[in-house]
This record gives sequence, C-alpha cells and structure tokens, in this order.
Amino acid sequence: MRKPSFITAAFRAVPLYGLSVAFLLPAAGGVRGQENEGRNENLPLPVDRTVAMDMTEGSWISLDVSPDGETIVFDYLGDLFTIPIGGGDATQLTSGMAFDAQPRFSPDGARIVYTSDYDGGQNIWIRSLDGSDTTQISRGSANRAESPEWLPDGDYVVASMGGFRGGGLPKLKMFHVDGGSGIQLVSEPDNLKMLGAAVSSDGRYIWYARRTGDWTYNAQFPQYQLEAYDRESGERYTRSSRYGSAIRPVLSPDGRWLVFGTRHEAHTGLLIRDLESGDERWLAYPVQHDDQESRATLDVLPGMSFTPDSRHLVASYGGKIWKLPVEGGEAEEIPFRVRFDLTLGPRVDFDYPIEDTPTFTVRQIRDAAPSPAGDRLAFTALDRLWLSGADGSNPERLTDADMSEHFATWSPDGAWIAYSTWDGNEGHLYKARSDGGGDPVRLTRDAATYFAPAWGPGDRIVAVRGLVRAYETQGEGGAPGTEIVWVSADPDGSDGGPATLIAPTDGRANPHFVE
Repeated sequence: MRKPSFITAAFRAVPLYGLSVAFLLPAAGGVRGQENEGRNENLPLPVDRTVAMDMTEGSWISLDVSPDGETIVFDYLGDLFTIPIGGGDATQLTSGMAFDAQPRFSPDGARIVYTSDYDGGQNIWIRSLDGSDTTQISRGSANRAESPEWLPDGDYVVASMGGFRGGGLPKLKMFHVDGGSGIQLVSEPDNLKMLGAAVSSDGRYIWYARRTGDWTYNAQFPQYQLEAYDRESGERYTRSSRYGSAIRPVLSPDGRWLVFGTRHEAHTGLLIRDLESGDERWLAYPVQHDDQESRATLDVLPGMSFTPDSRHLVASYGGKIWKLPVEGGEAEEIPFRVRFDLTLGPRVDFDYPIEDTPTFTVRQIRDAAPSPAGDRLAFTALDRLWLSGADGSNPERLTDADMSEHFATWSPDGAWIAYSTWDGNEGHLYKARSDGGGDPVRLTRDAATYFAPAWGPGDRIVAVRGLVRAYETQGEGGAPGTEIVWVSADPDGSDGGPATLIAPTDGRANPHFVE
C-alpha cells in the first residue's frame, strides 16, 4: 500500500541542524538543561548561542508509545519531547549540548531509557518521566550505545554496545537498571554487528538486525538480515532473507506482528509479517531512506512502536509522525509542534581567501601520461583532458567536449591520444589529435564503462570494460565482472567499431604492453 508522499521546504531545512546536540541532568521536574548545569565539561563545545525553533516537521525521529497508549516520546535534534497520542504541542524533557536520542518507555510507563553523550561517550541513561531522577547506566568515554530497549520485567535493559575509535562493533549487552557493568549476551565473532533490539512479550527472544562488519563503500545487497537471540539457550536464529536487507525489527505486544524495514528498488519501505502464518505485505512504502551505506550510529532506521492494542504502528517518515493501521487502510497523521531554544556550539566561521582569477592552481591531477618523446604531458583535471609541457606549463584543453575525459594514452608516434569518456549516461573510448586539430573520433560502437586504455602495436587499443548498469547501480544484483577487450584505433564509420573480448579481468587491472 502506498502511503502519503511528502517533501516540503520545511522538512528539507531541518537536517541543517541535525548535528546539534542536547541533554540535561536532574532537577525537580521540568526540563533539565543548560540553564541549570552551566557548561558541561565532558563535552568539547561550549554553548555559543541558541536558535529559537518552531517546527512541525523533522527528520530521523525515533519514537515510542507509552504502555497506556496515551503518550508518544520522541527525539528531535538531540533533545527529548512528548506529545499526546492524538498530537499537539510537544513538552520538552531534555535540553543542553548533549545529544539525547532513541527513547523507549519502561513497562510501567514511569521511566524512559535513551542514549546520550552527556558524559562524553555515547551511553545508556534512564530518566523518570516526571524529571525527578536521571541515572547513567553504561559508562565509557568511547562507548557507542544504540537502540536501548526494556525487558518486560522492567529490571533490565538491553542495547547494542560497541566502541568508537576501534572499540569494537555493537553487540547485544544487558544492564540492570540499578547499575553494574552489564552482561555481554553475544561477544563473537568480532566482525558481527547487531542493531535494533526488539524483545518478545515473554522476554525470551531478542530480535535484531545483524551484518558482517561496520559498513563498506559501494555496498552490495543484502547488508543486514534479522536474527532472534534465545535467552534460554544462547542460540541465534536467522529470521529473514531479504535482498534489500531486513532492518529495525518491531514486535507487536500481542506477539502476532513483526514490522521491519527493507530496501526495494530505490526506496525503503516497511514490511509487516504475520508471525502466525508467515505472510508478508507492505505496511508503508516508501518511507524515508535508511542508513545502510553508513555506520548507522543511530540505527539503520529510526525507532518505531506498536500501540498497546497491537492495532497500529506509529512511525516517523517524510517529516511527519504517522499512525499506520495494521489491518490496512490509510495512514493517519499525528501532528506535532516543537517550540524550544536549540543550544549550539561556536560557529564554524573563518575567513578563507579564494582567488577570483582567470587561472588558478589545480589541486588534483589524475591519469597523467607523458608523450612518447617526453616533451608533453596529458592529464585529467576538473574532469576534462588537458595537454601541457612536460613541466606542466601552458596547459590547454585537448577537446571542447562537455563530458568526463579520463585515462589518456598516447599513440606510439605521439600523434594521437586515446581516452575514456562518460557523459552521464554512457561511456566510450575516443581518440583526438595531440595537436588539437580536427574533431575527436569515437572508437567504440557499444556503450560501456571503459578504464585504463593502453595503445599497443598494430593500432590496437586494449582497455578494461564494464557494464553501464553495474556502474549506475553499484553492483545491484551482484557484481557482473569486468573484461579485458581490444578495439581498433581506426574503426570503420563514425560510430566506432566493435570491442573484441580478450579475457575476463579475473582480478587483473591496468593492462599495458611490454617489449
């Protein structure tokens, strides 16, 4: 089922403040924050100014519904707030320069567990809803605490605990609310990452999303799958096999429903699974983009919550808070308004002179290739191909084409330069006269991604070829592999000639010729 679409100027503006922070310590009720604590010496930034916020939208809002179903607690720009389940003006719970996030109600509804960097590390804290008491649960200046959740007895919380600065990946750890160093539920393997604990109503199983390693560039799916940890046996069981990953599980209080996020095509959505029948369907698609390509230090999706009667899921996406009926139907918006003074550190504001001159020094040179005679240099700068003297003097564009030009290679006689192009949709190999005369000549008939061409004897040019789709999707569906091909330097016709397969690259790169 497709839910409301949503992009507004106000929503896009909110993330500009997304790195701001906030927290506060005990005071007799009300908001505990900077006005009571002075400067927090555990944090590196002093308060420099405040910004008056009056917003009805936000981004990456983690929330929870109270056990009586009357209140929603949520994080907003590093502070915690509550609103009635029907929406309205938000009541601020925390403030200051610390970053408070991911709140969850205790089973009796009197306390909130959440993450905060108030003491310098990202740790677990518990706060009374009335503000009468705040307790730090985990300790460590390099801690990385994520996604805390209560166990049904209210005596323990479980969270993903890891470390920044090489301190280990987040794994499930359980803490007693009265203190202690905690119990590590899973410690091996070292490269296991576990996020988003969701506890079954009987307390036996802890669901979560797991992956290998913290993150990777150009990630290929799947990245995460769901598992369930059995507290009685200590065994872990796989509970999903989704190509687009499975993230941020949420269990309904009656034990029937599981909701989790997954990527489908270009968007992230929420799937709902009937745990009795195993049937799955979309609950909301699309929602906001997930954080699978990053370290997900606030989990891979914001926190969500079922209502106590298990009939609705409350979640935030598109800048709003929504109430989604489990049995189907349109999402209902829960309006909110947050008005508060956001504390900010010093401005990152300094003078940096930038020359506004016809010429300037290029800071990045790529694919430099000296001519056979050694008197000239071809190179890429500013995504275009240039020619200069061997010492870099008198650089000039080789062509006037409006597309990326890379990997210059000279003909043996120095009269031509072949290179790879990309125009935003497809790539080809071209050649152009090294004296700048005439128009470039296209060498390849079929579009592809061409890398590292090398001009060899017999007017053959060897290059590495990949598929355009693999380049556009970063390997969607699995890496198709690349190939070593050769093309003629003198093709018949203006549309280029065929590329002849030599062999798969099989781990090889940068083809070149030797005598």
